Amino acid sequence: MREPTPLVEPRPLGELFSELANETGVLVKKEVELAKSEMTSNLKTMAKDAVVIGVGLVFALAGALSMLAAVILILALVLPLWLAALIVAVGSLGIGAALAIGGAVALKNTDPTPRQTIATLKENKQWLIEQAHR
Repeated sequence: MREPTPLVEPRPLGELFSELANETGVLVKKEVELAKSEMTSNLKTMAKDAVVIGVGLVFALAGALSMLAAVILILALVLPLWLAALIVAVGSLGIGAALAIGGAVALKNTDPTPRQTIATLKENKQWLIEQAHR
């Protein structure tokens, strides 16, 4: 023979709303924590990309300056010195611009929007609506 299922006593409406308010507060707090975490992660990625751009530009400049001097001296053997320097300057400007543009594109493609937080906020809103209609 089965034991009867215990009945759940109905709780007062005020108690239910109080519990809902408390749970909503905890939920909002957790969402804020998630948003902070996600934004921090995105900002760290963007900062890392910016550092990579900077370091790349510094190394490109140092290497370019050394090589440019050598190329100018080599070209000066067959061209006037001013023309050798001009040719090397135009070439190095083109390479530098290409590197800077590539880094800027990588930085621009980083999306700082906290997409996970937005999605969970939408889910939580739907849950709250469902809870309010019960």
